[in-house]
Formats: sequence, C-alpha cells, structure tokens
Amino acid sequence: MFEQLGLIGCGLMGGSFALALKRAGLVKRVVGYSKSPTTTERARQLGIIDIEAPSALLAVSGADIVLIAVPVASTESTFKAIKHLVTPDMLIMDVGSTKRDVIDAGRRALRENIGLFVPAHPITGKEVSGVDNADPDLYTGRQVILTPIERTNLAQLQKAVNVWTALGCRVLQMSPEQHDAAFASVSHLPHLIAFALMNAISGQPQGQDYLSLAGPGFRDFTRIAASDPKVWRDIMLANAEELLSQSKIFQSNLQALELMISSGNAEALEGLIEQASMARVNWSMGSKK
Repeated sequence: MFEQLGLIGCGLMGGSFALALKRAGLVKRVVGYSKSPTTTERARQLGIIDIEAPSALLAVSGADIVLIAVPVASTESTFKAIKHLVTPDMLIMDVGSTKRDVIDAGRRALRENIGLFVPAHPITGKEVSGVDNADPDLYTGRQVILTPIERTNLAQLQKAVNVWTALGCRVLQMSPEQHDAAFASVSHLPHLIAFALMNAISGQPQGQDYLSLAGPGFRDFTRIAASDPKVWRDIMLANAEELLSQSKIFQSNLQALELMISSGNAEALEGLIEQASMARVNWSMGSKK
C-alpha cells in the first residue's frame, strides 16, 4: 500500500486512477492539484482527492507515488515544478498517449532522478473529459503500456507493474519508439480521420441535413471526433513524424479504393473490401494475432 498519491491533473484519467487506487485499498491519502482551482475543489467534493494542493510541487510533498495526468505538452513544465521535492523512493508515472517526447522532457527536467519515472500509457478513455466523468472502472480490464528506458530503476518498474496489475490491467512493455509508431497507426491516425471526416461533412452547405440522416454506424465510426481538442492537438504535434507517415499509408490505400471505383473495376474493388473485412473479422482487441 502507498501512503500518499500525489495527483497532478484531477480530470478523467487522473481522477479515475485515484478512485481506482482508493477502491482497491492501495493508498491511504490522495493530495491533488489541477491548473484550475475549481477542478481541484470539485475533485475533493467528489471524494477523488482528500486534500487540495495549491501547486504541483506541494501535491508531491510527502508522496510515495505520483501520477502526472496532464496534456503531454505540459509534462516538462510539470516535471520542473516538482523536481525539488522528488525523493529517492518515489514512483512517478504519467498517462500520456505519446512517449518519446515525455521521456525527453523527463530527462531534461528530472536529470539524475529520471530512473524514478516509469512512462505509462493506459489504453482507455472516454469521448467526454473532466473530473465529473472520473470512473474507478476506467482501467479495469484494459491494457497499460509501460516504456522503460535504460536508466529506469528496476524497483520502480516493478512497482508500476504491480500497481496497474492490482487495478485489473494487462501490463505490456515496449520501447518508446515502438510505442509511438504503433499508436500513430491504431490511435492517432483514427482520430485524425474522424476529425477530418466531421469537418468535411459539416463544412458542406447541406452538411447538417446529411448529419441528421446518419445512423449507428456513423455514430460509432465518429465517436472519437468528440475527444478533447487540446489533448489531441498536443498528441498529434508530439508524434507528428509517425502520424504523418501513417497518414501517407492511409492516403495510398484510400486512393487505391478510389481508383477501383473510378475505373468501375468491381472485382478489384470487392477484393480490397474483402481484404479489409477479413482483417477486421480476425482482429480482437489486445490480441497479437
């Protein structure tokens, strides 16, 4: 059990982590800080945190586990804010969707204490954000990717594995480079496509009329377009190289379908659709098949 969680960012991801830790009996006290005082106050009202901290630095004072749940672009400034109260036994984690930029920020800000930081990416979320949507079940049954580096302390890494496992997560480890390449493909690109599609339809003169006719398939396909704009702005910029590479691959496949349509090549079009259909049928979430 941990004595104190220092929670920086009391929104959906951070708040859900605190609630899950509390429910599992893994922490005695949660001290929280958010950039918005109203968010921190609301977190206390909801029982997510026990004590409101006036700064990120004071949120980690006395903590033996720290979770940084802020937009990835704010990670370095957060590390800088807390570095003077980092202790040798502290476990520091994040929940960011990109890893190379976050680790680079940790190296610059934490320096000799970078080994205490275990980068983490829980594969979960909602299309709604904010402290009021915090949910202790958010992480249950989900994958969590840890991306340790050569300087990561093995003791801290094991603590991180134990924490996420105790919350009902399936824990995987990979390099930061592997992580960012993979999630550019299966997470960042789908968001990019969903944003573009919604803008493409809503920007047409009859766009709202078209949208009024959309059904469950469209709803499911575009659900992630309702994601937090600032969060996804930061993710896409942080992983721009890998995302643009995946976008080019997607555009090439889209153009192949367009070519079959424009040429009236029904057999080839059906073949490409069948290829996609079989790939989807054979896919299962969290499987390496």
